[in-house]
Amino acid sequence: MACHLIKLAVDFMAFLPSRKQAMMLRIALLIVFSATFCGLGPCGLQLCRTASAQETNRPNILFAIADDWGAHGGAYGTSWVKTPTLDRIAREGLLFHNAFTPTAKCAPSRACILTGRYPWQLEDAANHQCYFPAKFKSWPEALMDHGWFVGITGKGWGPGEANDVNGKPRQIAGVGFNKHRTKPPANGIANNDYAANFADFLESAPQDKPWCFWYGALEPHRGYEFQSGVNVGGKKLSDIDRVPDYWPDTEVVRHDMLDYALEVEYMDQQLSKMLAELERRGELDNTLVIFTSDHGMPFPRVKGYAYYASNHVPLAIRWPKGIAKPGRKIDDFVNFTDIAATLLDAAGVEPEQSGMAELSGASWRPIFESERDGQVFAGLNHALIGKERTDVGRPGDLGYPIRGWIQKDFLYIKNYEPSRWPAGNPETGYLDTDGSPTKSLILDAGRANREDRFWQWNFGKRAGEELYDLKADRDCTSNLADAPEQAARLKAMFEAMNAELKMQGDPRALGNGQVFDTYSVAAPAVRNFYERLMKGDRVKAGWVSETDFEKEPLK
Repeated sequence: MACHLIKLAVDFMAFLPSRKQAMMLRIALLIVFSATFCGLGPCGLQLCRTASAQETNRPNILFAIADDWGAHGGAYGTSWVKTPTLDRIAREGLLFHNAFTPTAKCAPSRACILTGRYPWQLEDAANHQCYFPAKFKSWPEALMDHGWFVGITGKGWGPGEANDVNGKPRQIAGVGFNKHRTKPPANGIANNDYAANFADFLESAPQDKPWCFWYGALEPHRGYEFQSGVNVGGKKLSDIDRVPDYWPDTEVVRHDMLDYALEVEYMDQQLSKMLAELERRGELDNTLVIFTSDHGMPFPRVKGYAYYASNHVPLAIRWPKGIAKPGRKIDDFVNFTDIAATLLDAAGVEPEQSGMAELSGASWRPIFESERDGQVFAGLNHALIGKERTDVGRPGDLGYPIRGWIQKDFLYIKNYEPSRWPAGNPETGYLDTDGSPTKSLILDAGRANREDRFWQWNFGKRAGEELYDLKADRDCTSNLADAPEQAARLKAMFEAMNAELKMQGDPRALGNGQVFDTYSVAAPAVRNFYERLMKGDRVKAGWVSETDFEKEPLK
């Protein structure tokens, strides 16, 4: 009977189901109520983690994460970004078309990955440049506690401070392996020899222990060597088939996009060397490889925002011994809260024994073990997104709180403080948007004409609610929130989102959102940035250009 009711709920209410919590799928009956189901019965809705029967056949784990890479690459149909390693993993494993990070900024996104919880469930760690609460344990720390050899090269969690209860720095993503250096092909690319450091890690790994390695590329994070995509990568401006609607289609912007592509390709190449090393050692097919990025590209209106391109991330997974039918393309909506549950499941570590706080995500094992393409489970048809303070630059170090609900054809956004500047105050340089040639170009146009549509789309203030038809407007430039014919949809999406956020204990949905503005900035150099700059202090933010600062405050 329970399985029959679950199937009816999924089939009938697939438009507005709830996400998963405590490693189980919650099926929402519209907005009225939701229930938690978990089991391996005949209904086939087995979205909870499989029990530890896999414990005797644990794979090694290679978790590869780029820094600021949107879903661009050959596997995703992007012709101007060459990604043979991503393409191979997708071909030999699974490619996810609807993978999302809850927050499109490094620290809160990575906190979500590490803990299996939404950023708004992580107190201070909802913010950027924050203090990571000691009480929230990461899955690499949990694996180490269970006898795993866990290492990292490059970027793990940050920027911010992550200390234990005694104030000592945590190995939150593993033990560092960073001694090998190399000469990169262009300025702006890190000199970390990621592949050599991975080989060093493998040499150090005990033969009697499973291992887990975090490959944290610093690419394609800015800065870039301007025109390196053409001069170093041999690309042409005409390679780009389309510039997003919210940027002007100019040579400057196209160069900027190709420079980004060069760094994406470098990250992909390093991973190729790691896979080759595993093949040489005969370990590749017993390794679970996850390939993703923390959020979208470091361009205006993407990184630090909450639009489709901001939160949509690449995700490809290779695991010959765990994936029933490789080569599938998955349309289920998944998000970063699922990663911890999936890796604990693969590792044979029960969440109750991990020492971690309650997980909000569920293991992807049922998707792995299915042989279906496209939408595997009808209930996985949406994702929650949002943000709090994703950078400084507003009075009182305030954030720009957003929550959103994204599904196949529509994106709903609730801006809780629309009187604030979404990219940060103009006089402090719009610090929520990294400095770039594209940013400078749009700001210059906006100074000449404040009605310039590109300036408005990238830096202007927002309405309290936004609604976008993703089928017709993937770039999210035409807000339908005030359209009478969309009123019912707008109301339904908000209520579904708000109900789920309340179930998660989100202070913002429960009327206590101001708590996120009380959490301190971890970096003293930029703390109280707005007040210090207004007093005449020469406070600096290294991620933006001095020309980004407006001479006069804007209304």
